[in-house]
Amino acid sequence: MHVDEMLVCADCGRQFAFTAGEQKFYEAKGFANKPTRCVDCRAARKAMRATTAAPGGEPGVARPRETFHATCSNCGGAAELPFQPRGDKPVFCRDCFGAKPSYR
Repeated sequence: MHVDEMLVCADCGRQFAFTAGEQKFYEAKGFANKPTRCVDCRAARKAMRATTAAPGGEPGVARPRETFHATCSNCGGAAELPFQPRGDKPVFCRDCFGAKPSYR
């Protein structure tokens, strides 16, 4: 049986409740450790991870995703890729990639 438990946040030092419902959720997910941060600090940390700084940039400011341009191996059209193509494997544009289930 789970009972609400008071924990201390590792970041801000405030107490927060680890409710019976949260404990059941953690158990169902197989999490072995209790949370170490309150809801506010967890949200702030998650937001910070989502916006990583570019090298030499401001922390917390998102950097634009780098894309590379290539020619589609199937239709010859323009392909925008999230990786640098090596040249030894085919690359596909969005339409050709989505149309062929064997590419996934």
